[in-house]
Amino acid sequence: ITAPGVVVGLAWTAAGGDILFIEAMDLPGSGNLKLTGQMGDVMTESAAIAWSYVKKKAGKELKLDSTFFKHRDFHLHIPAGGIPKDGPSAGVTMATALYSLLSGRKFRQKLAMTGELSLIGKVLPVGGIKEKILAAKRAGIVELILPRLNEKDVREVPDYALKGMAVHYVSHVEEVFALALEE
Repeated sequence: ITAPGVVVGLAWTAAGGDILFIEAMDLPGSGNLKLTGQMGDVMTESAAIAWSYVKKKAGKELKLDSTFFKHRDFHLHIPAGGIPKDGPSAGVTMATALYSLLSGRKFRQKLAMTGELSLIGKVLPVGGIKEKILAAKRAGIVELILPRLNEKDVREVPDYALKGMAVHYVSHVEEVFALALEE
């Protein structure tokens, strides 16, 4: 990952877990959010929640006024567009990609995350934790950000999968931004 706006998430699939990259970019436009990468309805809703949260936060913290957003379009993409994707667990990942882009802060290396995002920034629990952790291990990830309410699910993960891996449990997306983005 070499540029702000690119982050690593964790996904559950029928074949087990997988990592997925989420990319965000801006371009001249009129304030629209475009989504690509075969996102289903639930994931599309998660993207809308992430965008609303980040837009409000960026306006306050980064001092971006409403005209900033009126003259740009934003594009959120999940590569492997031929593979349908759905579910709420990429909410924090999409929010982090958008905030990374707007703040200019890069995502930290060898880190991945999962978690559903509420409109007020709470990080909600998700399914498939064991499969997601195993996928992270296979991909060489050494640090994870997981919902605090999934802590009990990590106890079911084999010790070998967690060996050498730091796990951060979070309750709010602000904690995610602090852990995931470089200064």
